[in-house]
Amino acid sequence: MEGSPPASDRRLILCIAMGQLIGWGTLFAAFPLFGAPIEAELGWTRTEFNAGLTLALLISGLAAVPAGRWVDRRGGRWLLALGAWGGAALLVAWSQVSTLPAYWAIWGAMGLAQATALWSPAMAVVVAQARDPVRAITGITFITGFTATVFIPLTALLIERLGWRDALLVLAGLQAIPGLLALWLLPPDRPRTEVRSGSGFDLGRAMRRPAFLGLAGALAAHAFIGVGLGAHAIPLLRERGLPEASIIVLVSLHGPFQVAARLALFTLGRRVTMRGVGRLASSLVPVAMLALGLAPPEFAWLLLYVLCWAMADGLMTIVRAAGVAEILGREGYGAITGALTAVTVLPRTLAPVLIALMSEGAGGYGPVPWLLAGLGALGAGCFAMAAAQRSR
Repeated sequence: MEGSPPASDRRLILCIAMGQLIGWGTLFAAFPLFGAPIEAELGWTRTEFNAGLTLALLISGLAAVPAGRWVDRRGGRWLLALGAWGGAALLVAWSQVSTLPAYWAIWGAMGLAQATALWSPAMAVVVAQARDPVRAITGITFITGFTATVFIPLTALLIERLGWRDALLVLAGLQAIPGLLALWLLPPDRPRTEVRSGSGFDLGRAMRRPAFLGLAGALAAHAFIGVGLGAHAIPLLRERGLPEASIIVLVSLHGPFQVAARLALFTLGRRVTMRGVGRLASSLVPVAMLALGLAPPEFAWLLLYVLCWAMADGLMTIVRAAGVAEILGREGYGAITGALTAVTVLPRTLAPVLIALMSEGAGGYGPVPWLLAGLGALGAGCFAMAAAQRSR
């Protein structure tokens, strides 16, 4: 991993990294900031508002496999471009919404935009085109790690200055940029006629292996925690009574801490294995959630939660891309990663609404960190099981 990325991968890294930074910022990271002003204006409950993201995550997960197959067979240039522009159009539609059914319909369609514009098809393009996919993915994550750092303060400022409707129009304009980058920087799509088949790979058999089951459990737990915190971290911290400026800083530090962890991994290079990195990352998750539950409402104490969670989250992104091959092997890699993506659909879909229901039922977010700590411990155990299977 030493050295800079191959020159031929730099255009690819720039295109995918900037596209993902903007896409995740506008289509996901900014979402929770719109909850309070929309609920105040339109009278919706927190659960009704978060149901939009839940619907999008469900449809995005179901559409991920067809989108990946499209990239495998036809390339991803136009898919990424059209997905980005579709997301921009839906942000414009969201800015005009006034009824709950229309809002849910928009976010249902947003799931298709996420499935075609965000991580899975983008990584399929990288794997297909990069000379060194692992190094390229690591380079991309250096940039995308700053998503929250850029878009949380930016969106908060836009809402404060322009109101939530006009803020969405500005984000829509930004979301049009990844489509232009895809058409400008990616090579033309070419249908692939040399699709490999008949290799004897049995996905069903692979899915019954303890290593696969362990990885599935670890990634499902991580997906629930990540999506749940993505939707609820800001209102949870607000409930603690922290100043708004402190909350924005804490959430924004997630990106730099992610990048610092990835930089350390990049520096260590081949001196570490993905199994070891995964063990460390998955173990940091329950530590972070315990810190969130136990810490007093003070910036310095909650900084420990942000540090541990950001490091775990940043490293697990790379483990998911490179660790699967190390633990399960490279045969049938695309089918296996597609199956692992499918496993995370339900946790990703349920997390925002379940946490909202728990907070409403308990009269606050008090029980939520303990639920997440338990899931984090379960995920760490599952990953340890998967890594041990490979080590034998």
